Amino acid sequence: MSNHLPNEARVIPLRPHGARPAAGAPPRQAPPAPAAKEPLWRDLVGDVLRRERLAQERTLKDVADEARISMPYLSEVERGRKEASSEVLAAAAHALGLNLGDLLTRAQGELTRVSSRYAGGSRRGASTSSHDGVCLAA
Repeated sequence: MSNHLPNEARVIPLRPHGARPAAGAPPRQAPPAPAAKEPLWRDLVGDVLRRERLAQERTLKDVADEARISMPYLSEVERGRKEASSEVLAAAAHALGLNLGDLLTRAQGELTRVSSRYAGGSRRGASTSSHDGVCLAA
């Protein structure tokens, strides 16, 4: 199991740790601290699916069979590794006793909750609109 965060690139140095730069090269400055990244939609939807499945004490196999999707694919969706189609999301939601709207509303609520941590009062290009909803494009 790797120790880097999901959706983050792993950095492999080209020069061994502690090696000196070539003569005349400018001194290397420490890289800036990485900015916190907003979560991806697929991560949020997957989290909602997994939480609901676990709350119902159901197995991945049980839900995948009822949804008529493969167990490995459902696992990938739950872990945010796959961008599932609306048909797959609806099938998984229905297998859990939810409709697609319920699933997306829960994911949108999670996005709103988690995104407020990243806003920090200075979201560049943030809208001041009072609309509260989700817009998905295919």
